[in-house]
Amino acid sequence: MFRNIVSNELFTVLLVIGLAIIAIAKLTAPKRFDDFIVVLGKNKYLKIYSREQRFLDKFDGLLFINLVISLSVFCYIFYQISIEKFAVSVNDIFKLSVGIAAFILIKVLIERLVASLFEIDKLIDKYLFQKITYKNYLGILLLPINALLLFTLHPNLKLLYLIIALILIINIAGLISSYKTNLSVIKTNLFYFILYLCALEIAPYVILYKVFFVT
Repeated sequence: MFRNIVSNELFTVLLVIGLAIIAIAKLTAPKRFDDFIVVLGKNKYLKIYSREQRFLDKFDGLLFINLVISLSVFCYIFYQISIEKFAVSVNDIFKLSVGIAAFILIKVLIERLVASLFEIDKLIDKYLFQKITYKNYLGILLLPINALLLFTLHPNLKLLYLIIALILIINIAGLISSYKTNLSVIKTNLFYFILYLCALEIAPYVILYKVFFVT
């Protein structure tokens, strides 16, 4: 089994770092964190803090770091179970984390640039804030999931695919909520928004799939 093949010491350190980062985010903005943690059930967080968003935000930045760590650990677990079992390496985890962070950040920067070119900055800024919020929320959910996979459960492909399906459902639910919130604005910019979705929401993931699973 996975737990007998790979030492979990590095993963334990990463999980503790992720937990510490979440604790710092809560201490930094306790009221905001309380609103954030129930974002799936209430739109209060999105309505209040989308008006206060900044390009460099300490709260979102901390949760983003946790997202990168949690996602890296989960991807590493998935890769070992589905493709190849190998000893965990600090260097590999670092490269994976940098790759995930770079992909997300570059994608956001390109999205902002395209929004500026299409003159739909207001719509996309709000949409990006909501999308980043749900991604950061998934980062928190992945923390206990990773802990269970590493120390309690015996992970297999069926379980991992089930977790991926759950992640996708939450992400899609967040996107649908964003679309509903901005429906009136989307309607007035429908062509550009559809073009934006095809170019920057669908195409990058199709390319990643072909790179890692087809080639």
